[in-house]
Amino acid sequence: MPRSNRRRPDPSGDDSFERLLAGWKRTDVRRGWEWTVQPVSAAQAQKTYVCPGCGREIPSGLAHVVVWRADGVLGDRADLAARRHWHQHCWKTA
Repeated sequence: MPRSNRRRPDPSGDDSFERLLAGWKRTDVRRGWEWTVQPVSAAQAQKTYVCPGCGREIPSGLAHVVVWRADGVLGDRADLAARRHWHQHCWKTA
């Protein structure tokens, strides 16, 4: 019987935490805090967000970055829940 190359669904039903942590990301330091920065390609950008840097909309289909605290005291899940989507330029100049 041929082997299936399809990914099996996570039995817990919520793999968004692991999916966001997996993938290319980096750590930046801004104003004394460590932040995890993960790029989102134009193909992956499927929703509209508001950039906290400029207050303007990030339309779907526009590459941007997702940023969350890397050194928060409440743990990774809480930090990830507080993540924000930024324009790349706005994050660079923040």
